[in-house]
Amino acid sequence: MQVDAVLVLFCVCLAGAAGRMTQSRGHKLETYKQSRSRRETRMDGGTGHKSGSPIYKRSPDMTKSPMTKSEQLLRIDDHDFTMRPAFGGPPIPVGVDVQVESLDTISEVDMDFTMTLYLRHYWKDERLSFPSTNNQSMTFDSRLVKKIWVPDMFFVHSKRSFIHDTTTDNVMLRVYPDGNVLYSLRVTVTAMCNMDLSRFPLDTQTCSLEIESYAYTDDDLMLYWKKGNESLNTDDRISLSQFLIQKFHTTTKLAFYSSTGWYNRLYIHFTLRRHIFFFLLQTYFPATLMVMLSWVSFWIDRRAVPARVPLGITTVLTMSTIITGVNASMPRVSYIKAVDIYLWVSFVFVFLSVIEYAAVNYLSTVQERKERKLRERLPCTCGIGNPDEMMIDPQITGYGSMDANTTGHYGMPENGGRQERMLAQVALNDPQITGQVKPSRGYVNIWIDTHAIDKYSRVVFPGAYILFNIIYWSIYS
Repeated sequence: MQVDAVLVLFCVCLAGAAGRMTQSRGHKLETYKQSRSRRETRMDGGTGHKSGSPIYKRSPDMTKSPMTKSEQLLRIDDHDFTMRPAFGGPPIPVGVDVQVESLDTISEVDMDFTMTLYLRHYWKDERLSFPSTNNQSMTFDSRLVKKIWVPDMFFVHSKRSFIHDTTTDNVMLRVYPDGNVLYSLRVTVTAMCNMDLSRFPLDTQTCSLEIESYAYTDDDLMLYWKKGNESLNTDDRISLSQFLIQKFHTTTKLAFYSSTGWYNRLYIHFTLRRHIFFFLLQTYFPATLMVMLSWVSFWIDRRAVPARVPLGITTVLTMSTIITGVNASMPRVSYIKAVDIYLWVSFVFVFLSVIEYAAVNYLSTVQERKERKLRERLPCTCGIGNPDEMMIDPQITGYGSMDANTTGHYGMPENGGRQERMLAQVALNDPQITGQVKPSRGYVNIWIDTHAIDKYSRVVFPGAYILFNIIYWSIYS
C-alpha cells in the first residue's frame, strides 16, 4: 500500500510541472505577438493596417535612370540621329576651323610630317534645339557625341592619327538653344608630304594636310572654311630645328572618286625653307677643306713618295666617308640632289690631284730612263776643261743663268744631276762628239720638265674649283 501511495504522489508532481511549462510558453508567445503588433502600429501611423489600403513602395534612384535630364531636354530618343540633319533636302553646310598647336617632325626619309591640331566643326541640327530663357549653351564630353550625328571627317593621305585621351578624351560638344553645334577635338596626325629633293639642302618644301568627309558627297554635305584663310590659326612659338616656317594658308577643292562621286576637300598648306647653316658645317666646309688639303701635294717634292701618296689617299677616303654619311640619312631617290653635285665634284678634284701625282711620277721615271740611256752613249767628259764654266756659258749651252736655276734638279740624282744634264747638252752640240754618236735632235727634245706640271696644277686646280663654287652657289642660292 505504501508503494502505491508513493507512485500516485510522483505522478501528481509530474502533471503539475508539465502544466506550469505550458503556461509559461503561452505567455512568451503572447508577448512576442503584442510587440510585433505595436511595431506595425507605429509604422502605420497608429491607424492599423486595414484591408484595401495602398501598399507603399521605395522611391526609384534617379541617378540610375537610363535617360539623364540633358538627354530628355535634347529629346535624344525622339529622333533618328543615324541620318544627317535635313535628310533629303539641300546639303548641310559644315564650317571648319583649325588651331595648329605644334608641328613636330619633318622626315625626308619617310616623306611625311607630324602635326598636332585642334579641329573644330560648326553646323546646325534643329533636332538638338531646346528651350532656354537665358540663351546659354550646354557643353558635353565625348559620351554624348556617340548618341548624335557628327560629321565623319578624315585626313586624306594620313599614315597615323589619334585623338588624345589624357586624362579623358579630348573631345568637346557644345549645343546652343537654336540647334547650332560646335564639335571640337584634339588630334595628332602623321600625313604624307611629297618632297622634291633635287635642290637639297638648299630647298623649299610645301606640305599639305587634307580634310574630307568619308561618306557624304557634296550633295549631302558642303564642307567649307568657316572664316576663309582666317580659319587657320597657328602658335607663334612653333619652330623646327631644320626648317623655317614661312607661311600657312588654306584652299578648298573638289575631289572625285569614280565609284562614289564628288567630295569637298579642305587643304592646309604650309611652306618650309631649310636652314643651310647646319649643312655648311657638316658637309660643305669639310668637303672644301679636303679639296684644299689635296692641293698641298703640289708643293711637296715629287720624290717624296711617302708624303704625297698617303695625303692623296687620305683625302679620297675622307670624301668617300662624307658622301656615305650624307646619303645614309636621305631617301634613295632616283635623281641627283644639289649636295650630290657638290660632293661628287669635290671628290673628282681630290681624285684628280692623286692622278696628277701619278702622271708626274710616271713621266719622271720615263725621263730618267732616257737620260740614263743617253749617258751610256756619251764618251767620257774628262777631256772637257772646267765643265762648270761650260755649263753656265750661254754661248755653249744655250741656257742663261736663269735657265740653269729655274730648271732645278727634278728627275736627277742629288749629286751632279744638273751638271750631267748640261754636259749631255754640250756633248750633243759639239760636232766632234756628234760625229761619233748617232745624230740626235738634241737634249731639249727628250727632256720633259715634270716640275712644270706641279706649277700649272697650283693655279689650274684652285681656279677651276673657285669657278665651280661661283656657278654652283649662283644657281642654288
